[in-house]
Amino acid sequence: MVLEIIKGTIMQSIQLYYRSKKITSADIEFIAKTIQQNYELGRSKIARILCEAWEWRQPNGSYKEYAARDLLLRLEEKKFIELPPRLRPKNNLKKESYEDTPLFFIKRELTGSITDFPSIDLQIVTAEFQYLWEYLLHEYHYLGLPRFVGEHIKYIAWIDDVPAAAFLWASAAWKAGARDTSIGWDVELKRKNLIYVANNSRFLIPPWIQIKCLASRLLSLCLKRLSEDWKKRYAHPVYLAETFVDISRFKGTCYQASNWIHVGFTKGHAKRGNSYAYHGIPKAIYLYPLHHDFRRLLNNDEG
Repeated sequence: MVLEIIKGTIMQSIQLYYRSKKITSADIEFIAKTIQQNYELGRSKIARILCEAWEWRQPNGSYKEYAARDLLLRLEEKKFIELPPRLRPKNNLKKESYEDTPLFFIKRELTGSITDFPSIDLQIVTAEFQYLWEYLLHEYHYLGLPRFVGEHIKYIAWIDDVPAAAFLWASAAWKAGARDTSIGWDVELKRKNLIYVANNSRFLIPPWIQIKCLASRLLSLCLKRLSEDWKKRYAHPVYLAETFVDISRFKGTCYQASNWIHVGFTKGHAKRGNSYAYHGIPKAIYLYPLHHDFRRLLNNDEG
């Protein structure tokens, strides 16, 4: 999710890149006119109209309505447009609470070696287990439940009907200089081909699971199926996996044991809303190729 001013200092010459879409001054004028003509219909309807007018679709054919709403917010923040008031109160900042809704699941301690548990069931999270997945991350992951946009896949791993792990694979980070250098990307190639990289943004093994070498085994199971699962959901594969390890907390042992490649460190910034804030804690960047020819594929100018 990157909104980048490419050139220009006056309205007539502004060009913006949002994700992989170029937004020209004519586009901004069209957006403003669309808002004026549909002011009473609300922001979501305006976003839908823009998607239809631009034929702005995801690879799987559905309109990029969430992206269009986010673009409208970015343009309003930059004072290029003025949006109508929200039709409903904003509720995505409400603090999550699971105290009022009982959650029943098997919470049995599992210990030993990975060889003691040959059967691990890794499943994509369905509506039936969405609440459980959210609860696990909210209660037991040090970063809490993530807020994310764009393409993503969530997994839960089960061992003997016990929830043993939760994963989130999401759209790749825009800013990761060491990754870009390793791939050989310039800005234009990254803009075109970033969709072919998936980010392991959450990986949780809850505290009642104490199985030696489980983490690397779970990563292996994910990596074997990730690209195919992504293709089924979003109509395109992923060729590379990335993750950022907080070196103030972890050593990255499970990634190293799973043959991930350490390519460098972040600069200690984190996304805060629509901008980046410096927190001073660099993270180790690890990459895992999902295709033997990933560099050629990610440097394909026709991507």
